[in-house]
Amino acid sequence: MKNNYRKAVFIVTYRLNSQQKPEYLILKRKLHWIGWEFPKGGIEKNENITSAAKRECKEETSLKIIKIKKHSIKGKYKYHKLLKDRPGFIGQTYTLFSAEVSDGKIKLDKKEHSAYAWLPYNKAIKKLTWKNQKKCLRIVNKSLEKKI
Repeated sequence: MKNNYRKAVFIVTYRLNSQQKPEYLILKRKLHWIGWEFPKGGIEKNENITSAAKRECKEETSLKIIKIKKHSIKGKYKYHKLLKDRPGFIGQTYTLFSAEVSDGKIKLDKKEHSAYAWLPYNKAIKKLTWKNQKKCLRIVNKSLEKKI
């Protein structure tokens, strides 16, 4: 169990505004560290990766998913400290997803997040805390630009 990485998903979550431009949802983290991120979370036992992405997006935002896409991007990182609620894990691996969601009322998991913001790409990229999430946002934004 030593030096294990928890399997997880990153979900770059967005909605299209009236000009059909994406606005990205970022959440202010308060559990384990403080900063800005997009929805993410661990894959549960006997859960497939796409189901995990849908579940985490729904749990962390309560918004209806219109479209979800798995990207061919994977990564891993070490935790900055050992986490009591994740015994045996020293970090996480992740697979990138993007999810278009419908507009609606966001219900945050108050244990994990304290605030949220819908931002255009140029503001979201500056606000995100971690480099790996900035990289994921760049990838998703590029793939959306090709379609719009």
